[in-house]
Amino acid sequence: MRIIGWLGLAALAFTVGGTAQAETVKVGVVLPFSGANADLGHQIDKAFDLYVKLHAKDIAPNTVEIIKRDEGPPTGAVAKTVATELITNDKVQILTGFVFSPSAIALAPVVTQAKVPMVIANAGTAWITNLSPYIARLSFSMWHHGYPMGAYAFKSIGCKTAALAYTDFPPGKDSTEAFKTGFEKAGGKVTESIPMGSPVQVPDFTPFFQKIKDAKPDCMYVFIPSGAHAAGVMKTYGELGMRKAGVKLIGPMDLIPDNKLQDMGDAAIGTVVMGNYAVDLNNAENKAFNAEWHKAYGKDSYPDFMSAAGWDTMHAIFDAIKKLNGKVDDGAKVIDAMKGWTANGPRGKVTIDAATRDIVQDENAMEVIRKPDGKLGVKVLGTTKAVKDECKELKVGRCGS
Repeated sequence: MRIIGWLGLAALAFTVGGTAQAETVKVGVVLPFSGANADLGHQIDKAFDLYVKLHAKDIAPNTVEIIKRDEGPPTGAVAKTVATELITNDKVQILTGFVFSPSAIALAPVVTQAKVPMVIANAGTAWITNLSPYIARLSFSMWHHGYPMGAYAFKSIGCKTAALAYTDFPPGKDSTEAFKTGFEKAGGKVTESIPMGSPVQVPDFTPFFQKIKDAKPDCMYVFIPSGAHAAGVMKTYGELGMRKAGVKLIGPMDLIPDNKLQDMGDAAIGTVVMGNYAVDLNNAENKAFNAEWHKAYGKDSYPDFMSAAGWDTMHAIFDAIKKLNGKVDDGAKVIDAMKGWTANGPRGKVTIDAATRDIVQDENAMEVIRKPDGKLGVKVLGTTKAVKDECKELKVGRCGS
């Protein structure tokens, strides 16, 4: 799949000594544009396109050329191939996108050798940023949500016991480990831990959830790669009557992506998640972001947490281009320009930790409610400011290397 777009302002910069040619920065975007997870890629891609459309003037007289490739299935193999082609054939100077952790993991040695920055807009396995000095992440680590949810579930939701259910690939294992660590530290007990197939396709969640329902834990912590998987989780949870049976549904914000929420129905009401974004977050940047999104994509189209991370990712890339005056051939300088970067975006204040090259952001405990207008939305129950990746703070496993 080859999609190329010219975005920015074609211009010449005039100096006292004559003229200086403006730089064209090539940015390679790798996202899933096909298959069961295509909607995840499109949510980020729409944010990329919207940011560039609205902010091209910010890097004038320099421009960006966006070259897009299909990330393929969440195995990492296709992503490694297309990203390598972007570097060697298309001569991109910055890579971004990457919904799936296996993609980012597979690319780490490639970008290290090529010295090309990889700016992650989603892939959340905590230790990815430890794999290469050329990686920065603007989305989240699975520990950003999972670890604080562990303590919150025990102390504020009343979960004394919890079952874990997760899609069986690195982020799922990472997310449940994060929750388990925080939950047990607070005093909770994990009763079940059930893998639920791969992210390649949405499984039938019924046998997994039925086993958990029969075990009767207070809460069920679920991690899935959002999108269609989230819709499947909510459908099965409702059909099995698990809330009525006393099993509360909790998890990271992947469970209730805003672009799927209105179709989830009453089964979603009462679900509590931990996350950095929701359409209903009340800040000026988010209101402006949503207004521009609806203007560009229609009143019934909604951004989600992936879109918000995509917006901030392109913001960080643009600021690095501006700081370096378009001269981004030295990948180490691009990463250095991003260390300590901070801005206010749809999620609120975000910062790139200079030490870890990972995001620092607010984390919100949010409950799904039926709003006065009849639509589903979230109520923020509490906020923890400036949360770092606790996996690296605690030096857990590969996060300590």
